[in-house]
Amino acid sequence: MATEALVSFAVERLGDKLIQEAKFLKGVSRQADRLHRDLRAMQCFLEEADKKQKEDSRVRNWVSDIREAVYNAEDIIDMFILNAQSLRRNFFLKCGFKKLINRYKVGKKIEALQLEGRSRSAENQMLQGLRRSSPHGEEHVVVGLEKEADELVNQLIGGDLRRRVISLVGMGGIGKTTLAKKVYNHRQVVECFPDCRAWAYVSPDCRPRDVYMQIIKQLVCTSTKDQQVIEMVEKLQEHELGDFLHEHLKEKRYLIVLDDVWSCRDWNCLAKVSSNDLDCLGNVFPDGGNGRRLLLTTRDKDVALHADARSTPQKMQLLSKQKSWNLFCGKAFLDHVDADRYPPDLVQLGREMVDKCNGLPLAIVILGGLLSRDMSHTEWRKVHDNINAYLAKEGSQTGVMTVLNLSYIDLPSYLKPCFLHLSLFPEDYVISTRKLFLLWIAEGFVLSAEQADQQSMKVTVEVYLNELINRNLIQVVRMSVNARVVECRVHDLMRELAIRKAKEQNFFRTHDIEDPLSSSTSNSSLFSSKCRRQSIYSDVERYASVEHNTPYLRSLLFFNLGHEICRFSQLDFIGKCFKVLRVLDLEGVKVESLPSIVGTLIHLRYLGLRHTGLKLLPLSIGNLRSLQTLDVNNLKQVPNVIWKIQNMRYLYMEGQKYDIPLKIDTLENLQVLSGITFKQWIQNNSSKLTCLGKLKLEGRYELVEGVEFWKSIAKLRVLKSLYLKASEESSFPSLAMDSCLYLSKFDIKGHMQKLSESFQFPPNLSQLTLDSCRLDCDPMPILEKLPKLLTLRLRAESYLGTEMHVSANGFPQLKVLQLFELSKVIKLNIENGAIPWLMQLHCQFSTRISGVDKLSNLVEVKIVIDSMIPSFSPFARFLSTYRSRKYHLYWDHSWTTNRNGQKEFWTRRRKGLTSVQNSAVAVEMIGPIFSRWDSTQEKGS
Repeated sequence: MATEALVSFAVERLGDKLIQEAKFLKGVSRQADRLHRDLRAMQCFLEEADKKQKEDSRVRNWVSDIREAVYNAEDIIDMFILNAQSLRRNFFLKCGFKKLINRYKVGKKIEALQLEGRSRSAENQMLQGLRRSSPHGEEHVVVGLEKEADELVNQLIGGDLRRRVISLVGMGGIGKTTLAKKVYNHRQVVECFPDCRAWAYVSPDCRPRDVYMQIIKQLVCTSTKDQQVIEMVEKLQEHELGDFLHEHLKEKRYLIVLDDVWSCRDWNCLAKVSSNDLDCLGNVFPDGGNGRRLLLTTRDKDVALHADARSTPQKMQLLSKQKSWNLFCGKAFLDHVDADRYPPDLVQLGREMVDKCNGLPLAIVILGGLLSRDMSHTEWRKVHDNINAYLAKEGSQTGVMTVLNLSYIDLPSYLKPCFLHLSLFPEDYVISTRKLFLLWIAEGFVLSAEQADQQSMKVTVEVYLNELINRNLIQVVRMSVNARVVECRVHDLMRELAIRKAKEQNFFRTHDIEDPLSSSTSNSSLFSSKCRRQSIYSDVERYASVEHNTPYLRSLLFFNLGHEICRFSQLDFIGKCFKVLRVLDLEGVKVESLPSIVGTLIHLRYLGLRHTGLKLLPLSIGNLRSLQTLDVNNLKQVPNVIWKIQNMRYLYMEGQKYDIPLKIDTLENLQVLSGITFKQWIQNNSSKLTCLGKLKLEGRYELVEGVEFWKSIAKLRVLKSLYLKASEESSFPSLAMDSCLYLSKFDIKGHMQKLSESFQFPPNLSQLTLDSCRLDCDPMPILEKLPKLLTLRLRAESYLGTEMHVSANGFPQLKVLQLFELSKVIKLNIENGAIPWLMQLHCQFSTRISGVDKLSNLVEVKIVIDSMIPSFSPFARFLSTYRSRKYHLYWDHSWTTNRNGQKEFWTRRRKGLTSVQNSAVAVEMIGPIFSRWDSTQEKGS
């Protein structure tokens, strides 16, 4: 089903709104109660309908009817609330609700509805049959899997003797089954498991009995006698089949492949793992301590970790451009990579089409197979110009979209709106997760049951994001130092799937830069009147000038893709045309001024004005009583009306030019406050900000009295993160922060006269960043005494000396150490026994580190190198020719370029090195690289 999740969320929000706005609905309480009951009945139906997926057209039609009805209800109630600012319209309200109840006659059908269990539809059975895999018929054209196959073979035939579940994880169509086949039929694997190998296809509709029978038929020989055994076994019940399989396997060294496992529950059912004891090895697949193996393919990382928490899942990667082209040539030209003898026009078209596949093997294989049938320019151009349509339909039930759609169908209802929301972002757009979280919260994608604790809402949406990532529906672009996702993107084909699903239910419409407005649209509506969300990629002035026939629009997002200077000379039309708007994001679009009429958007929850060039906000912004997020920067001043917005939770206002008074201590729901000045802060009563968990202050610190300032911070009982940024002409004295008992993350940017003593730091500090502090004395003797510190970052001349020293037993819990842009630091000495748990070390090429070979838990080293320095090229050549067998056995390395254009050398310890001995051997390889490079330099000089 494509719509039931959104209707469920609409019902949830509607129920909440009826409660919150009851004071406006005088005289209509009876009608409101009746409507609420009908909506709850609809929701019960939807919970059942969600399980039916695409199996029944009647269910699909009913859900469509309900979606329309609930959207109508939402529209009318939002308009009621808009008009209920004055209570002089009771008659209109009563009449409106009566009209609304009449529209809800569809709900009466649902009260009597009995959803009977139905067998799978013919369509679903066909899809399952076409997708059913077997270990036979191995692909002849396999590109880019050699390294992965070798690693997987080593895991299957080597390693410890306990029973292990090894998993291949990746998005649909990425080649998990292809790799599994290649390994299953590998000579060494066949020799290691000569008598007991089996392959079973699981499918989204997991049926343990079918899976057991697939395995048993492969393990039991096909002689007449054994055929009689199979006939006998087929009469057994499911649990008896599991017992039979257990008995057959318990004395053998086996390899069982379970292809396409969808959920942790499916794994529990197949292995008969008790939900009360997840460490149980399972009754069906016994552990005999003789190197038994199960190989899983799954789209969900959580399934892999659930099946075997001690094994690291092997993540399948998208193909590089060159490997994508090689695979395409093997399919389209039928002679692998020898495409030189083909017409250049076909090669050019082919490369452009392969780029659109973004490294997804299934899409490339389908595309190549399609084009191999007709080598004419006309046919290739036709496919080139309509590539998404061809990828969707080619192969019917095995088309790319059909395969990817299985991932969407498998999503729980609470994740479907989050996935569909990603369709609003442009192709290849890098999405800030901070912004994404705030948009999801404003959209109401967090269930009302979870909203009781407002502090948990950002935690909840982060869980949602990670679940979509683990299901391989979202790609990670950048991680923070504490392993949280900072930026992400969506694969082009996955975005195309989201767009198709979103359009089915008027979830959104987009104006694409590739499809500019024609003159014919200047006097007509661009979008359906039922459209709920719009994203605009270009030509914002013309968008403002056309007639808008979407009065119930809820979200309006603008994207400046860098192709033009996007400007709005006037924004009055937004307040006039979209009166029930909830989300308005103008980030990156140049706006001359924000009109007062914006203050009439009383439903607005999110207002994004970052990088718009705005210098002032209208006083009417104080009327936005529903506003949860205000994101703006570089204003001349923030109007002193913010205190009126009682629902405000996330307030970003960095870069104020003038430090004028700003009252904010009435915002009892405020969770994030970023950009308030030190002087503004001290003028408020911080004890009233009982929900504030994250605070960023900037400006001139000397304008406040230090003791009073830290007392105000200590009053924040839930504050976890504090960022202090001093202006260039300002500086910090020694800071006494020991009264901040709950603070775990502290960032400070600006000149420090002296580093505080270790006992003056917050007692529970786990993450510390010093930036531009210009300290004269080595900070390590003080910082190494912080007992709970896990992450330390020293940046941008935070220390002006040449050497740093970490003594024995220093930093007892530190896991991450980053030393960046410390231009004068040439040496870091680490004594034996110091930083025993360090896992990540990031530093500059100019800093020589002694003692790194004693860091037995180190798994990652990153070295930032200025490519302009004379020694860069020799160092790069030295690393490329370094021949230590042990180093290459235990460590992988790569070159990247950071945002500043600097080269970064990454080296990571390979997965699977779990013993202390192997860890120690691996880390010993790092020291010799740099010591040998040093000696090479000395000889050269």
